[in-house]
Amino acid sequence: MIRVMHPMRDYARCPRLCRSALLGAAAAILLAGCPSNTGDPPDDGTLPGPDAATPPADSMVDGSLPADAQVAPDGGGGGGCGKPAGANDRAWTVEHDGRVRTFYVHMPPGYDPDTPTPVVVNLHGRNTNAQSQILVSDLVSLADAQGFVAVHPEGVGMTWNAGLCCGEAMDNNVDDVGFISVLLDQLESDLCIDTHRVYATGLSNGGFMAQRLGCDLADRIAAFGSVAGPNGTVTCSPSRAVPMFHFHGTADTIVPYDGFMGQLSVADTLDGWVTRNACAAQSAVFFDQAEVRCEEWTGCGDNATARLCTITGGGHQWPGGFTIPGLGYNTNVISATQMMWAFFEAHPMP
Repeated sequence: MIRVMHPMRDYARCPRLCRSALLGAAAAILLAGCPSNTGDPPDDGTLPGPDAATPPADSMVDGSLPADAQVAPDGGGGGGCGKPAGANDRAWTVEHDGRVRTFYVHMPPGYDPDTPTPVVVNLHGRNTNAQSQILVSDLVSLADAQGFVAVHPEGVGMTWNAGLCCGEAMDNNVDDVGFISVLLDQLESDLCIDTHRVYATGLSNGGFMAQRLGCDLADRIAAFGSVAGPNGTVTCSPSRAVPMFHFHGTADTIVPYDGFMGQLSVADTLDGWVTRNACAAQSAVFFDQAEVRCEEWTGCGDNATARLCTITGGGHQWPGGFTIPGLGYNTNVISATQMMWAFFEAHPMP
């Protein structure tokens, strides 16, 4: 009998060495067929290796609430408040645009169906899936510790239509913005969701997609983060200033830091958000340790901000997460997962 793996349940059951061995072998298969930097970004074999480590206990990076955190407005609960929660880990499906789409929902152990709860939508890279993103980012563990709902959707053909990236979803003009909107509708209908604190993040093609959600779904996404995925949205005109946080390695050969083949560079991506958010032109460094330098543009509209962490010599990796075999150096100086959550907590929907 073939057993279909449930991403979050099997993640919890499988010890670390088990995850590394099984997924390391799968990564080798993916990377063997990974194309070079021509055409749209070949993106990632986002399957983890064993090199994760605990980040430093610094208030900027440990997931704690920053001193300048905003308070979410009252009344942010969705229509699912008061409904029985059901199992903590479930595969959900919705019909959208002629397809049945799947997403995995993890509720923290302390989930209260009468208390509006934040949501983080975490998007996988190209040629991978929700399970690989769960393992690479370890967002589920942080969801349990911090008390938010973690959602891991599946793309079409292991891709997302993020405008100029990537693959099957882009080629077929799949309405992934619409899918995420319907996904949020379903969450709000069935769970007690804080609609003022819904966030998006992703790796590579998933990072491109998180950028697109910031552009096209700013009425529902309070803030977003992106790892190794610049903005590929053809026309980005968000309805408000959107807080954003980008992470990128300078030695990324999959999605190069300086851009390629029509894709925006990291600098151009940040310049775009600084302009759209009406931020001050000059950034200030807020973290500078070893190979990691993080800067922030403030003075933006709607209490937004724009942040960038540059990893000198960093490859196509999720900082502080499981190291992806064959895709370059990964830093453990910071944790992108923890830094993004601290950033999200500080930026509810205005």
